[in-house]
Amino acid sequence: MEKEEEGKEKLEVVELEIPAKHPRAIEANVMIFNIILSVIGAIIGLQILTTLGITPNTAIIGVLLAIAISRIPVPFLSAFRSIHRQNLLQSNISSATFGAANCLLLPIGIPFLLGRQDLVLPMLLGATMGMLVDLAMLYWFFDSRIFPGENAWPPGLAAAEAIIAGDRGGKRGRLLIYGTVVGVIGSYFNISMSAFGVAFIGNIVALAMFGVGLLIRGYAPALFHVDINKLYIPHGMMIGAGLVALIQIIVILTKRTGKESGEATQPVSYTRSENYVRRKLVTGCVLYLIAAIIVSLATGLWAEMSFGKILLWVVFAAFACVAAEFIVGLASMHAGWFPAFATALIFLVLGILMGFPPVAAAILVGFVASGGPAFADAGYDLRAGWWLRGKGKHLQFELDGRWQQIIAGFVGLMIGLVMVFFFRDLYFSQNLVPPVDRVFVATIKAGVDPSLIKSLLIWAMPGAIIQILGGSTRQMGILLSTGLLIMNPLAGWAVLVGIAIRYALRTKYGEEMETPMTIFGAGCIAGDALYGFFNAVFKAKWR
Repeated sequence: MEKEEEGKEKLEVVELEIPAKHPRAIEANVMIFNIILSVIGAIIGLQILTTLGITPNTAIIGVLLAIAISRIPVPFLSAFRSIHRQNLLQSNISSATFGAANCLLLPIGIPFLLGRQDLVLPMLLGATMGMLVDLAMLYWFFDSRIFPGENAWPPGLAAAEAIIAGDRGGKRGRLLIYGTVVGVIGSYFNISMSAFGVAFIGNIVALAMFGVGLLIRGYAPALFHVDINKLYIPHGMMIGAGLVALIQIIVILTKRTGKESGEATQPVSYTRSENYVRRKLVTGCVLYLIAAIIVSLATGLWAEMSFGKILLWVVFAAFACVAAEFIVGLASMHAGWFPAFATALIFLVLGILMGFPPVAAAILVGFVASGGPAFADAGYDLRAGWWLRGKGKHLQFELDGRWQQIIAGFVGLMIGLVMVFFFRDLYFSQNLVPPVDRVFVATIKAGVDPSLIKSLLIWAMPGAIIQILGGSTRQMGILLSTGLLIMNPLAGWAVLVGIAIRYALRTKYGEEMETPMTIFGAGCIAGDALYGFFNAVFKAKWR
């Protein structure tokens, strides 16, 4: 019995390496591999997004490469046995993948499809600014009351557990391997194992709403003979839930805590205080306003609209970027899935309804789409680092490591920018653009029926009510709307089955099962990511 208890203790408590100083992202060996991995990650992201319409999670690939590099018996590479250097490489490659594909190529594909090649480079400028502001805002907001480090951020936890397994092995390693194998097998049979794994990690109520949304979207045509997406029901609900979520965030930030410092001093506190986040939110809004002004000037929107309309466009574009990053961030934090494309489409529809001409609407949706993925991906990466650095217990080490991750991510984004700048014509000349761009352009050309306003307003009300009922911790409205926006009913079943298993195990064995289930769930997510990555690469190669 004592041995059994000892085994459980070893599973739950792992003393991770906390050196006196966090490794630097600008160390020669780290920088060399970051540049190499950035190029690889960018190529992977560009190729798969343009051929399949998805962006694979390369963070796990970065972990495996970092572990493999660390095992090569060469002094130059032995430094990568540090889990924190491995975390830097993992952060870098995922940033390059999402940055090049989702944040940059996707926005510039919109004016290209509209036949406005002259706007491709100005749009690239705007997308770059949106991407970088989003990265900065996630850095400012991470591990605050609105985006706590202790929340799920499932892909980030999966990456962290993979690094720990490579470093320590043992029972944690075996559990992670079992989960990974299950994840690969399930993915082979087209079961969303990421959704299944998330069920063991996140808030049960929030994830239940996510699963219900997935099932409603998937089965509504057969059961109710209606396509809720064509009626913009999910979009209306997300508008209502998103507005309430923004109000909830403002309420949190306007509550006085008595702390003037941006850094927490109490062990139970977050590393970012409400005062700090409040100031940085204002900074971020100002940066978005400046970026929107620059974009409007660079793209010549001033020649297409009156001064009043330009002013409205600038303010709305800045607001949309902030709102979109919060919606995407909250969904990714709780569920590991983020409706970036759908959220951008929502603001595109609103922009068209506000009377913006086609070019202005195209630049708007590209600008909004550039940020959300950077926010979510950086959240995953910082969650992995937060877990590896002791969950915020070592304050200075945590803040230092977080900054090093941002530098590594910035390198990935900049390499992604270089790759997109030089290779955009290679893709566009073959008519290879992200498929969602065709949806955006088709929407712009078709326009939107003004009667749609009524539908959006009607369905915004239940979205708002559900969000209010769930409160700021569960984000029920955001998660339900996220599920409604995604056509994947099997993922809905996977989430609900996973929740049922988690509930049954916890009821029978108590809270001591939480840690094993978390590790197993992380393995399922890792297995799904690995299978999805190699399957996507294979399909893209032979397409």
